[in-house]
Amino acid sequence: MGLYHDVSRKLQDRFDTRRLADRIEERIVHDRIDDGDRAFIEARDMFFIATTDEDGQPQSSYKGGEPGFVRVVDEQTIAFPLYDGNGMYLTAGNLMTTKKVGLLFIDFEGRKRLRLNGIASVAEDDPLLAEYPEAQMVVRVSATEVFPNCPRYIHEYKLLKRSRFVPKQECETPVPQWKQSEWAHDVLPEDDPANDPSREVIPRG
Repeated sequence: MGLYHDVSRKLQDRFDTRRLADRIEERIVHDRIDDGDRAFIEARDMFFIATTDEDGQPQSSYKGGEPGFVRVVDEQTIAFPLYDGNGMYLTAGNLMTTKKVGLLFIDFEGRKRLRLNGIASVAEDDPLLAEYPEAQMVVRVSATEVFPNCPRYIHEYKLLKRSRFVPKQECETPVPQWKQSEWAHDVLPEDDPANDPSREVIPRG
């Protein structure tokens, strides 16, 4: 069907960008993850993800981890973990329902970004699950469009510190304070680490 729909085309004609849009789709948009894309994706420690439910209602979310938590499995597939969150499972639920997904990777220091759209699958028994401490599921995305975006509006930011809540093999993950708040503590899953009084609790998260 191509990258553009009728309204996109009308806007391109309105602002005389159809030729440019066609050139971008022809020269820049591809359905494979090349070596440069792989290096960029696997160096990232965060990305933004957009999904929709069966009624077309959108959700957007931020996913963070250690550099390399998004893996390029092959030239058309990436994988990443789903960690414990707020229990709503909006992203995972949408991925399992409609399977369509859009991801945006940004390097704020290098001022570069990459889009990857595709079809997702979610599994609790993915072979990669054992390589992600505390992950609940693994998402695999089969890429349909991969392309860079114009970087001119990216603000330059410097990393100060990565989140202490990202699970790691070598240390125990702290408990976010909100899980012990009055509105949440009595409805947590029975096996939630926040129910363990010996676990470290820190205020952010």
